[in-house]
Amino acid sequence: MTVTRPLPERMRPDDLAFFLGQTHLAERLHSLIRLGRLPSLLFFGPPGCGKSTLALLLAKSANKKYLRLSAPEAGLQHLRRSLAGVEILVLDELHRFSKAQQDFFLPLVESGELTLLATTTENPSFSITRQLLSRLHVLRLRPLGHGELVELARRGAANLQTTLPEDVLELLAGVSHGDARTLLNLVEYVAALPQEQANAEQVKTLLPEMLLRHDKDGDSHYELASALIKSIRGSDPDAALYYLACLLEGGEDPRFVCRRLILSASEDVGLADPRALPLAVACQQAVEMIGMPEGFIPMAETVVYLALAHKSNSAYAAYLNAAREVKLNGASAVPLHLRNATTQLQKDWGFGKDYKYPHNYPDSWIQQAYLPQELEGRRFYQPRNNGEEPRLTQWWRKIYKIPIE
Repeated sequence: MTVTRPLPERMRPDDLAFFLGQTHLAERLHSLIRLGRLPSLLFFGPPGCGKSTLALLLAKSANKKYLRLSAPEAGLQHLRRSLAGVEILVLDELHRFSKAQQDFFLPLVESGELTLLATTTENPSFSITRQLLSRLHVLRLRPLGHGELVELARRGAANLQTTLPEDVLELLAGVSHGDARTLLNLVEYVAALPQEQANAEQVKTLLPEMLLRHDKDGDSHYELASALIKSIRGSDPDAALYYLACLLEGGEDPRFVCRRLILSASEDVGLADPRALPLAVACQQAVEMIGMPEGFIPMAETVVYLALAHKSNSAYAAYLNAAREVKLNGASAVPLHLRNATTQLQKDWGFGKDYKYPHNYPDSWIQQAYLPQELEGRRFYQPRNNGEEPRLTQWWRKIYKIPIE
């Protein structure tokens, strides 16, 4: 009889003892099985790390009627019909459900009528409603390590009644980027090659085109994001575009990228080009509106603009200076003339007395103290002479007699 199921499905273990990876969760998973009563869980991690497999293992261990569904294929009507008599639901890709669909589970999970074992590849803080998330225990899974992938490739080859050279196993583990499903599909592909082609050099040229992927929750995630921002800060549009492409083609959440660009517009470009921040915010709105993959277009425009713009971190640095003062010495008392007198007693105390309303004076400015007395004369903001900042500070320098440094 010809086996038609893909190798990843055939290799899905029926016993936790044969599960590879996620050693940081092993004790907790064994405890859940021993308890006999499962709480509702959310398995969060990258593709191919074993989320669905663990959910199914736990569901089977409970000896209750369970059902497995995939969110993209299940609407609310289908859910209502399917859940009759079901005590445990294994739901793949929970993040694909809308807010209303996620809210459907609230009373069922709250009452204990249904145990939900859901999976997601998206950050639950952004993809799962706060109400549902508060009712789920989140288990965060990691990509499989290189050694675990090599062992899994070896098991996969054995399942196919073949052996692959060690260097081929190492190669396949390396290009799988922690994804067990990708690895086993590659093992199945290579195992079907003529024997003379099943060596590392031949396999390198014969591998099907792989989707680029980086670890969205590990070192690569932060390294690429850091490289993008530092390339913008260093005014290198080519490098910035390259790292943007690495992030987006690797499956990064575009909302994460947009947040980094907004921060860069404020921290690195700042007052040297005040148009940078509204452009970055508009980019985030455009990406939310048009989605991916076309969302790369406004992001590319924004990245190039930020990289080309003059740079000034003066506002960012000024806040850190002010925050340092507050942390060291606490918040000083607000001068009386700056306080609002909302009661007669406060007026008697001198609140608001002698306050000069700037708009009543020429150029809407009049000399008066604003900092607490013990901080008078302190300057937290140090202007830079880049881009628009000299123009923005020209009048301010004049009235406060601040020399150009």
